[in-house]
Amino acid sequence: MGFFYDRITARVASFYSFTAEEKCDSYLIFYGETSLGNGVRTFLYFAGLAYCFIGLSAITGRFFRSMENVVKHSRKVVVWDPSTNTEHVKYEKIWNYTIADISLLAFGTSFPQISLATIDAFRNLGNLYAGGLGPGTLVGSAAFDLFPIHAVCVLVPKAGELKKISDLGVWLVELFWSFWAYIWLYIILEVWTPGVITFGEALLTVLQFGLLLLHAYAQDKRWPYLSIPLERSERPEEWVPEEVNSSCKEDSNEVLQCEELESGGIVDIFSIHSAHEYRNIPVADEAESSYENSHHNAVDEPHFLTIWKQQFDDALMLETPESRKLNSTWSLSRLARMSWQLLLLPWKLLFSFVPPYRIAHGWIAFISSLIFISGVAYVVTELTELISCVTGVNAYVIAFTALAAGTSWPDLVASKIAAERQTTADSAIANITCSNSVNIYVGIGIPWLIDTAYNYIAFKEPLYIKNAQGLSFSLLVFFCTSVGCIVVLVFRRVTLGAELGGPRIWAWTTSVYFMLLWVIFIVLSSLRVSGII
Repeated sequence: MGFFYDRITARVASFYSFTAEEKCDSYLIFYGETSLGNGVRTFLYFAGLAYCFIGLSAITGRFFRSMENVVKHSRKVVVWDPSTNTEHVKYEKIWNYTIADISLLAFGTSFPQISLATIDAFRNLGNLYAGGLGPGTLVGSAAFDLFPIHAVCVLVPKAGELKKISDLGVWLVELFWSFWAYIWLYIILEVWTPGVITFGEALLTVLQFGLLLLHAYAQDKRWPYLSIPLERSERPEEWVPEEVNSSCKEDSNEVLQCEELESGGIVDIFSIHSAHEYRNIPVADEAESSYENSHHNAVDEPHFLTIWKQQFDDALMLETPESRKLNSTWSLSRLARMSWQLLLLPWKLLFSFVPPYRIAHGWIAFISSLIFISGVAYVVTELTELISCVTGVNAYVIAFTALAAGTSWPDLVASKIAAERQTTADSAIANITCSNSVNIYVGIGIPWLIDTAYNYIAFKEPLYIKNAQGLSFSLLVFFCTSVGCIVVLVFRRVTLGAELGGPRIWAWTTSVYFMLLWVIFIVLSSLRVSGII
């Protein structure tokens, strides 16, 4: 015990010595930053980091809206009805529910972390050692996804309300690939080629994301030999209740209002499951319908420009006319609301350049949102490097804590909305498990693939991992704590009949337990990568 105490004391003394004597010559905007005290610089850089996280939340709202429109895209199928000798036009959704949850929802909510890790990889080209921000952020993000997000979701349903996973087979497949992702990462870090990542290992990591998609689709379709023989419990046709869907109608007069709702906050992305799958149109009406659609598209072209212009008008508006009428007198809450809108103003104005999501089925807005997210992630990477430089805190510690929590905010918002709006717990929990898989197979796999390919071509060398043992230790801690999390979810399913909700006392107990697991992961991982234990 005395030896352990001496090591901690030495580390703390070393940290204070660094912050008092060392000077970080790196800067963000201008060289004059280096003349400021370390305490002032630390405060400013952390404030900038927090402001970037606010920006990520703002652009994520537009990203979700564009993703929703992408998933709603349908194809027309003509079906002959021999009993009535008529043809019917059937509109089928192109996207499968399970594949959409994994490839768009989970990928979209994880894109800030993926962008940060990829940018870190490009900045690290030419260095034989991998950067620590990417892997550290993604492992820390996995812990944030599994523990705090579950802690929030279990409290979201009303007192006594229960929400369970309707398709246990798909969830078990997603859970298996999520656990295997971290086992695989430990194998290539400590067993196969300790402390080294080869091009083949990086390539295998990326390819396993394709296997996850294939296995999940096979389970959803109940393919023989490839799926778990579990029946899907009754799932409603509409994944979102009708009253939620009715908030935005297809009436052209209300399109602008729906766009305005988007700028007001995080939109309900889970209406991607809510559109009616089929619509039958008699042959006699088909020509008229085609004419109406073509005419509607022709009229809509200038309307898109009107909506785009409205995005900029909304960005400059601190209050809507409706809220101004309701709050004609000044109050503390009104002042706080306007101050918050003023703080958001630069982000809202910048992200107004994202085209309206109704153009090209949302694909242009989808790609534009990814570009903006990558830009914000680049600034986050620079700020994190500066914080590590100024304070002397290990980059992995910052990645496990501040970066993981900030970049995982979209995951939290997405799962919370699902737990609130959907009648089942499928997407709320699927987003957590799938995001963790995406973090490894894509978020770590692609950056390592970039660096290993460059190192092989330029130096004929693999990629070396700094503090590989510390990262491996974090993986072991995460694996053990995640088992504790899943055991409680299974226990709730057996005893209460659902993973989310239930009596408030049990919901709060479960939530506190999940948060405790997260604290254990953060403390042990930070102490290990800092060399204290």
